[in-house]
Amino acid sequence: MPVGDVEAEVLIVGGGPVGLTARALLERWGVRTLLVEKHRELSPFPRSRLVNVRSMEIYRQLGLAAKITATAFPQEYGRIRFRDTLHDHDFATAAMVGVNAPVPESPVIGAVTSQDRLEPTLLAAADAPARFGVELIDLTEGAENVAASLIDHQSGEETRVRARYAIAADGANSTVRQRLGINTAGPGAMGGFTTVVFDADLNHWRAHQPAGVYFTAHGSFAPLYPEGGWAWFAPTPQDAARADWPGLVSHALGPKADVRAEVLRVQHWVMNAFVAERFRRGRILLAGDAAHAIPILGGLGMNAGIADVHNVCWKLAGVLQGWAEPSLLETYETERQPVAHRTLRQAVANTQLMRDVQSRRRDQLRTGEAPPDHVELPWSERYFAQLGLVLGVTYDSAAVLTDDSAAPEPSESGTDYVPTTRPGHRMPHLWLTPNRSMLDTFGEWFTLLTPDPTRWQQQAATPRPLRIEPLPAEHTAFCGLGPRGALLIRPDGHVGARWRDRPRSDSTLCNALTAITRSTPL
Repeated sequence: MPVGDVEAEVLIVGGGPVGLTARALLERWGVRTLLVEKHRELSPFPRSRLVNVRSMEIYRQLGLAAKITATAFPQEYGRIRFRDTLHDHDFATAAMVGVNAPVPESPVIGAVTSQDRLEPTLLAAADAPARFGVELIDLTEGAENVAASLIDHQSGEETRVRARYAIAADGANSTVRQRLGINTAGPGAMGGFTTVVFDADLNHWRAHQPAGVYFTAHGSFAPLYPEGGWAWFAPTPQDAARADWPGLVSHALGPKADVRAEVLRVQHWVMNAFVAERFRRGRILLAGDAAHAIPILGGLGMNAGIADVHNVCWKLAGVLQGWAEPSLLETYETERQPVAHRTLRQAVANTQLMRDVQSRRRDQLRTGEAPPDHVELPWSERYFAQLGLVLGVTYDSAAVLTDDSAAPEPSESGTDYVPTTRPGHRMPHLWLTPNRSMLDTFGEWFTLLTPDPTRWQQQAATPRPLRIEPLPAEHTAFCGLGPRGALLIRPDGHVGARWRDRPRSDSTLCNALTAITRSTPL
């Protein structure tokens, strides 16, 4: 191999939460990876603020949920509040259901935490090489691999990498997506915004009414860490280069605040809203913001990216380890692109609803009369739960063996989640013991859940990773199974197949695994 060349099974481009999660997942599968990130260090900015309940289920599987929770805010911060200024009383508020308190639909609870607290935990979760300050400058695909050219910005050294596959998790302005010539569809840029990270003594205004974010008439304020620190989010002013950021933040806090903000960092960014027209080009797969840029309202963007790599990493592992055909990778776009479009619609709706609340308040203030103490929200308390969107994701592809059952009606708002074991859906959470969820039986393998493990054990000879778990009798009716039925759960926790009663033949299970991993009709 020529000097300067590096080999890996999967090259991961991008060192944000999505790329780091992919690295941790693939290491669990025994896949050799190399992660490269053009910035010299992890992001010092808070960026994404919410790890939703589905992402926390994935991190529970990786053994990271407790570590993430340990540096996150207490549950009572899982709420949004609307105020005229930060020091005023709420005129509207809504809970983030699944974050502000436990929900029966999951063994975990979401977390309000800053991305710069999350990323170090994800980086430490794997030992695979991660090179920061190294930028991808070229990427080509061959018959058997992809070839990438990288440049180290500190040393100026150029490195060539050969990998079997590449995951592009390099953000909304993805270099990889642009080099592949993949277009996007959607509203596009929704405006320029600025994040100002600052220190100020504001705790007495949030002490009795904590929140993950406070929306005000002069921008949004968010506490960054349990021990202190704040961020202000607002539209970027026209002359940003000469802006008096401490003065702007102090003005936004309101005249009663009498606080001078100590500005630590300033970042300008564009709120994008689009979905890539393709999530895959040959051996190169897009994930996270590279595949779909989601407006920040509702905290859906990063979490959608985490679900992307949870979907694709087991498929890559199967192809690389030889127990799945390359055609399985075709199901990644088939399954995740519709979810991205639905998520984008929801986030755009969230943005409009937030504007509606603030517009109502401005209209009331313009009348000159004393505004009411409360503004009725244009959504229910459950709106920001969106459990139907994050737990009710359904996949319809050749990697799912459908049965004759009817699909639950999806809720338009994404709030309502109806647990079901219908193929394609996330397997619902059920407690097996006081501390062990059904979801804890899933991992780097297919899982067969059945009340009759002895009968199905006779079919367990397969080259694919498989574990058989007994299903307690009290759960069989809920799962829609008879005494000899079974559910086949994919490594990403989605139901791949369901047999309501005894297997049709001695090869039923093997045939199903073959069909799923080859993505061919049974």
